[in-house]
Amino acid sequence: MCDACVMNAVKEKMLSRRDFFTTSAAVVAATAMSSSSLALADGHGSVEDMTHELHENFPTYFGTPQFKMTQKFNWDEHKFNLFELSINEHTGTHIDAPLHFSADGQSVAEIPLSNLVVPLCVIDIRARAAQDADTLVTPDDIRQWISANGDIPQNACVAMNSGWSEKVDTDGFRNADAEGKQHYPGFHVEAAMMLMEETGAMSIASDTLSIDHGISADFATHYAWLPTGRFAIENLANLDNVPQSGATLVVGAPKFRGGTGGPARIFALV
Repeated sequence: MCDACVMNAVKEKMLSRRDFFTTSAAVVAATAMSSSSLALADGHGSVEDMTHELHENFPTYFGTPQFKMTQKFNWDEHKFNLFELSINEHTGTHIDAPLHFSADGQSVAEIPLSNLVVPLCVIDIRARAAQDADTLVTPDDIRQWISANGDIPQNACVAMNSGWSEKVDTDGFRNADAEGKQHYPGFHVEAAMMLMEETGAMSIASDTLSIDHGISADFATHYAWLPTGRFAIENLANLDNVPQSGATLVVGAPKFRGGTGGPARIFALV
């Protein structure tokens, strides 16, 4: 067979394969859209992203960068792109697994799937936080939420909306004073105890760098909550876009063997 014939035959095969994959992709996309529509039709009408975009300058508890991307391959030279990541587990919108504050608790990979797709309960303390950066979610806040919305559902995630996520790209997110002490809201340890003793909540979430308020010196809420087999979410975004009750939180937890946590893609079905 002549060289030109071989080239033409290869081209025809490549075009055929491209058409096949293009058609297949369209079918898959149509199927996914159909499945998504069916899922949303069953009690939900929209999806809200609850995850901050992670980048190298994302604010951290310790004040220094904890995420780095190093490009190992690039399109111009290698015809594909690939980055190597260096990351602290507790960076960006992330999970605190029980192992984070206990000797032998569940790793992030061991969190049951039933605790990762759950009812979302949002406690709104924005007005108070605007006046007092050190304010806390208290048992009274939980009682008020229950009075307005009913009992906290089994396995629920109870989230604090302090309005702090709007500060994420500013120094106000860490809100450190001249002595380096941070100031932002969190959960009072008594609120955590109430959720453990009187409700079926399995996770709590904050829109700040910590479930403890910024000036905490003893991490009392971490130590009370995580060793019981419950987990936490920190740096949650867009709580303003979801209702106080009725949404379903989907937590895309990483599955790192032995991990104490990790960045997560989290969204809410509303």
